Amino acid sequence: MPASTSLSITWLGHGTFELVSPGGKRIVIDPWLEQNPSCPADRKKIDRADLILATHGHFDHIGDLVPVARATGAKLIGIFELCAWIGKKGVQNSSPMNIGGSQRVGDITITMVPAVHSSAFVDDGGPVYLGEAAGYVIRFEDGLTVYFAGDTALFGDMRLIKEMYEPTIAFLPIGDHFTMGPEAAARAASFVGARQIVPMHYGTFPLLTGTPERLKELMPGVDILQLKPGETAR
Repeated sequence: MPASTSLSITWLGHGTFELVSPGGKRIVIDPWLEQNPSCPADRKKIDRADLILATHGHFDHIGDLVPVARATGAKLIGIFELCAWIGKKGVQNSSPMNIGGSQRVGDITITMVPAVHSSAFVDDGGPVYLGEAAGYVIRFEDGLTVYFAGDTALFGDMRLIKEMYEPTIAFLPIGDHFTMGPEAAARAASFVGARQIVPMHYGTFPLLTGTPERLKELMPGVDILQLKPGETAR
């Protein structure tokens, strides 16, 4: 059973999620839809959202950021350089921040935390630097706190996320090759101390060989929320 029944979590494949907060706010994280082979055909468009979070600038995380932002009018939160670049694409409703900072959107607090990864987008034939990769700690209206790691390697300061924020749910990449694999993700889960783990960033491409089954083997007794693309947990 989910650690909280007040938060709705929909996985759209890879690193893309739609959350509905306890207060009814729709949050889209890392929208990659049209070219996402894991995203169900009937979920390739998003036209309702209150907030968009972008963890970093790779195509498989912000490939549909511009159309989703335009269709929804949602506020975009991302690191400063990414928001500045997106502004040149016509997306003006952004609220840039940087690692270590927090901001409130209504009754929701968003804190940007480190991730160990790269961040660039291929534009006009070459890579464009879009700031550092990041994760987020989200504290919802009812006090429920989640950690969305984004794309990252394991790093020791994940222990501070437990110490400072005590998240109930952690979204962790497990695919390996470009991010942590299950072995490192299991260690990350122990560092973070969340009661429920949502695995992500796996199965999209042959290179991403990590599986939820392996994570479960490594973490017996831990609540692993394994969703199918398009599936919702409440």
